[in-house]
Amino acid sequence: MKRLVLLYGIVSVLSLSAIPARAQWAVFDGANFGQNVLQAARALQQIDNQIASLANQAQMLVNQAKNLASLPLSTLSTLQSTISQTMALLTQAQNIAYSVHSVEQQYQQAYTSISSGMSDSALFSQAQTRWRNAVGGFEDALKTQAQVVGNIPSDSSAMTQLVSASQSSSGALQAAQAGNQFLALQSRQLSDVIAVLSANGRAADLQQAREAAAEAEGQAQYEHFAQHDAYVPGAVSVFNDGN
Repeated sequence: MKRLVLLYGIVSVLSLSAIPARAQWAVFDGANFGQNVLQAARALQQIDNQIASLANQAQMLVNQAKNLASLPLSTLSTLQSTISQTMALLTQAQNIAYSVHSVEQQYQQAYTSISSGMSDSALFSQAQTRWRNAVGGFEDALKTQAQVVGNIPSDSSAMTQLVSASQSSSGALQAAQAGNQFLALQSRQLSDVIAVLSANGRAADLQQAREAAAEAEGQAQYEHFAQHDAYVPGAVSVFNDGN
């Protein structure tokens, strides 16, 4: 802007001082010179505008680079590790696995196949199986609970890191990635809750099934006892009197 004012001043002075020359010397055309100066001023203004436009474009590219910068923090591997540990506990369920086929097969064998035609040893063997299943179910539930509680410190650390990374994010992509990792952490915690509820429900169901089977077993044992001949009193010789 200062250069433009200076150029306009020069043009004004030259225009006022331009006097027609009639001698043999070269004639100085002040009006033409002033027009040239004005054209140069306009060209200079265009250059200044272009420089400002390029500066704005450069700043836009810088902002885009910030928005496209990835978050320098990832908790995905930690989340995957804890999920794998919880899943390993569930797959190690004792006696009756978390499988529809396994439940159908083993439940039929140990809980619903009790009949009065079974021997006492067979009834006792099935009772032992049901007892082991119930104890194993409670043990599996306690292990799952311990695993989930053990995840709390790592979850707290991951949450602190994500909050710090989100607050110091330099662009939209980093903020979005931090939000996505928050959602992944919440999903993992929800999986832990489902695992605990499943383990506790399994243990409770096994115990209830054991109690129901015990009633059927008692009925079968009573029928066994009722099938024996009633006691008939008879004469018993206590002392041999020789007669």
